[in-house]
Amino acid sequence: MKRVCVYGGSRTGSRPAYGVAARSLARALAARGLGLVNGGGCVGLMDVMANELLALGGEVTGVIPTFLAEERERAHGGLTELHVVATMHQRKARMIELSDALVAVPGGVGTLDEFYEAVTWRVLGLHDKPCGLLNVEGYFDAQLAFLERAVADGFVDARTRSDLAVAARSDELLDRLGL
Repeated sequence: MKRVCVYGGSRTGSRPAYGVAARSLARALAARGLGLVNGGGCVGLMDVMANELLALGGEVTGVIPTFLAEERERAHGGLTELHVVATMHQRKARMIELSDALVAVPGGVGTLDEFYEAVTWRVLGLHDKPCGLLNVEGYFDAQLAFLERAVADGFVDARTRSDLAVAARSDELLDRLGL
């Protein structure tokens, strides 16, 4: 089974559209027979997506560091598979290892940290998995403007930006990722 790693908020955000989009992405994954890899917590958008996919009979693999599982987020007890690791670095590496594509949905600095590390690893040739953004209500517009500026100012190769799949709808994003 192919799996899509989805980095997303440990909160649900202030707009209902974020939860709607998370459930829509879970339904799109289920319809295509794709599994989900996420941060393993039972909070925020990652919980919304996991619960939706599990309710549809899909597979969800979580990866969570011990300190988050015990102190901050609590590990999701109903996942298909849960990997408990020692550090955030191990979490990031395992999530990429277990996935065939990497996607960010709305979230905060943790979401961006994990997603951009995956993009950086792709740029460095550590993996060749497609990366994309589910741009719900223009949430990532400022990030895309940053990347355009970084390309224009010579800090980022144009291919890095052009390789990044971006869409506002789940099915369109999965199509652009080749899934």
